[in-house]
Formats: sequence, C-alpha cells, structure tokens
Amino acid sequence: MTDTDGTERNASTPAARAKKNIFTRLALFVRQVIVELRKVIWPTRKELIAYTTVVLVFVLIMAGIVAGLDFIFTRGVLFIFG
Repeated sequence: MTDTDGTERNASTPAARAKKNIFTRLALFVRQVIVELRKVIWPTRKELIAYTTVVLVFVLIMAGIVAGLDFIFTRGVLFIFG
C-alpha cells in the first residue's frame, strides 16, 4: 500500500502497531531492551568506585551548601521579623 505521496508504508506504522496485542508488544520491548543492554560498556570495579565516590562527595558538598544557606536565611528572617 502506498501513501498519498507515493511512499511505501511499512509494518511499523501506528495503525499496524495498534493491531498487535499487548503481549507481542511487551515481548518486542523486552527483546529491544536486551539488545540495547548488550551495547552498554559497563564500568570496571575501579571506575565504579571512583564514580560513586565523586557523586557522593558532590552530593555532600551541595547538601552542605544548601544547609548553610538555609541556616543563614533562617537567622536573617528571625533577626528581621523577631
């Protein structure tokens, strides 16, 4: 079947996908996830520990900054409004 512009329709059009049942679509999704996970370059244990340490340190620094600003603003508001 062709569209109005003369291009061929393939089976992955929204109308064709809607005809498949939920289990067929779910199985296709799981297969695609597995294919994509095989493409992932997983970090080594050393890299994973380094990345985790960097994230935790960054989160702790940001939490400290937010807590410090909260303390300063709380003191300021209590000073102004009593």
